[in-house]
Amino acid sequence: MLKNTSAGYGLITILTHWLSAIAVISLFSVGYWMVDLTYYSSWYQTAPYVHKSIGLLLLGLTLLRLVWRAMSLTPSALPNHQPWEKRMATWAHASLYTLMLLIMFSGIMISTADGRDIWIFDWFAVPFPNAFIDEQADIAGVIHQYLAYSLIGLVVLHSAGAIKHHIIDKDNTLKRMLIPNRVR
Repeated sequence: MLKNTSAGYGLITILTHWLSAIAVISLFSVGYWMVDLTYYSSWYQTAPYVHKSIGLLLLGLTLLRLVWRAMSLTPSALPNHQPWEKRMATWAHASLYTLMLLIMFSGIMISTADGRDIWIFDWFAVPFPNAFIDEQADIAGVIHQYLAYSLIGLVVLHSAGAIKHHIIDKDNTLKRMLIPNRVR
């Protein structure tokens, strides 16, 4: 039940999906909240530090997910899925991964513009190249913000599609992402 089958997703795919979902929503929430912190807030230093640490862990998880996805079977579409739904699902998944990677890359550009490495929870530092464009932190910050809003919008559409399949179509699309390989 760890691996995907043609009938459903395995435990590895399910766990990485939901860990990523929790991380994306949490990172967006913290990011939205922390931009309004003042210098005198006790969270002024802590919130960005946690945000960066979780962001880099999510980057690692996302890269692992992409490798796993390339090596794994993709469950067959359910018989009631329309061709346009299949195309939309393919587009949405590719867009979700692309946006996540671009957001994380722009976050790295913000954080390393001053030449410092990024620490992950005081466990270890991840070195990255220094700034390579003028005003890198500001430019990357704007990109990071708009991509994050785009990602959350797409997450809402993705969730709405799953709920539509579950409530309106009454099919097993959502159940396949909740229960490993058992739903036929």
